[in-house]
Amino acid sequence: MAAHIRKNDTVLVISGKDRGKRGPVERIIPKDGRLVVAGVNMIKRHTKGRPGVRQAGIIERPGALSLSNVILICTHCSKPTRVGLTILENGRKVRRCKKCNETID
Repeated sequence: MAAHIRKNDTVLVISGKDRGKRGPVERIIPKDGRLVVAGVNMIKRHTKGRPGVRQAGIIERPGALSLSNVILICTHCSKPTRVGLTILENGRKVRRCKKCNETID
């Protein structure tokens, strides 16, 4: 599956309990078709303490979202947009905003 979203892209959540939130992509899991967005889909993990390693307690961290539940925010027009692919003269493939036709990469 070719992902049109990459690490450090800003995305908008379009469905689910966190709909409307924006954030940068921290991690992509291509095998599962999921991604982790900073500050979105927060889950709580109850951890056991280990002396000298970590404190015991409830740790809150972002959980993974499906790629289909987010849309890319264009860096030029700052609007949520679908992504098109364009091949440049030198043969390089780049992502293109379908709203303003600017290259994203």
